[in-house]
Amino acid sequence: MKSIIPAMREATKLTLARDLVGATRILQQALNGSAPTEPAPAASASPPHLLEGAAPAARPKESADPARGARARKPLGEALDLLRTFKPPRVDLGGLPLARHPQPPVPNGAAYLTRSFSCAAGSRDYKLYAPSSLRENSPLVVMLHGCTQNADDFAVGTRMNQLAEEAGFIVLYPEQSRSANSSTCWNWFHRAHQSRGVGEPGIIASLTQSVVEEFGADPNRVFVAGLSAGGAMAVVLGETYPELYAAVGVHSGLAFGVAADVVSAFAAMRGPVNLTPNAASKTRAGATSAVRAIIFHGAEDTKVHPSNGGMIFSDARSGLAGRTQLIEEDAEQGGRKFRRTVMVDAKGHACVEHWEIEGLGHAWSGGDPKGSYADRHGPDASREMLRFFLKPTETACRARAST
Repeated sequence: MKSIIPAMREATKLTLARDLVGATRILQQALNGSAPTEPAPAASASPPHLLEGAAPAARPKESADPARGARARKPLGEALDLLRTFKPPRVDLGGLPLARHPQPPVPNGAAYLTRSFSCAAGSRDYKLYAPSSLRENSPLVVMLHGCTQNADDFAVGTRMNQLAEEAGFIVLYPEQSRSANSSTCWNWFHRAHQSRGVGEPGIIASLTQSVVEEFGADPNRVFVAGLSAGGAMAVVLGETYPELYAAVGVHSGLAFGVAADVVSAFAAMRGPVNLTPNAASKTRAGATSAVRAIIFHGAEDTKVHPSNGGMIFSDARSGLAGRTQLIEEDAEQGGRKFRRTVMVDAKGHACVEHWEIEGLGHAWSGGDPKGSYADRHGPDASREMLRFFLKPTETACRARAST
């Protein structure tokens, strides 16, 4: 193993510089006993992160063959496992985007499936949790991870599978591909992914419909939630597919149409958003959410300014039909104070909730810290979202039923 150490050192340098392709090549050549046939490309400076990381504006064409991506990832994962066994002094690989993620537990009788999906809009891998008590017409909750996360990590941090086991609903975890975004961010900030029937909204919506049909889920109880970039994409789905998703859960996300490129995305994340005439504001002009929404945001969030939660709340309010009443309460839960603002209709149904949590940064409130971007303190965002989703309500909250 002595001869492989220099290769591991070089691969570590490339990994820290986010040149994962070069690092993998070095390791594979060392394991095969061959010398490099060409020098590893110099690591280029990574662009600043968008919601913990973002891809450049140019994106590769979506692959029509989801199995191709699965084959490409295996050697990369093995190479990174080797990297993790080599621990040079003062080097921590734990924070890298491809760090090992925890595996969610699967109780007897339940299933946690790994699959791929392809449609006209593109393809993605996904995980699906089917509880042991699965029945016909079960609710379906679609969970969209944040940047640098994957389905397993997000499932652990949110504990959504445990809640699914308790309440008997299906959980769908679409996974962003690294070919679409190097930091696995959903591309909420590109106009190509802000419309119905195309891009990532088209893929996720088609996947959702496929799961509803396959598992006999209740089409009237389909919900979507997400964290950070995933929360922003959940907002996009609520805006573009209001007939498919009955409610949206947004944690530390951004409003629809506040960005159309990398520059405007940074501006939105810094907040408050200045809606000067540009591509982003033109997209945003029609932003009036037609679905019920529950919004969480930490008051100490330094990655996505808390004003973004307020903007999502404002959009959701503007989409309400009929007479509504505003209810505010200040309370404490899980060791953290929060303000909850609720818009209810004339019959007392909660149409929109906005939770502003003191002391919380960019993390899922009341989550499991075994997962990334999860804080054990504060209100249990997962349980509160589920309560909001599953509480019987009428369609009076909606301003429109479809686009």
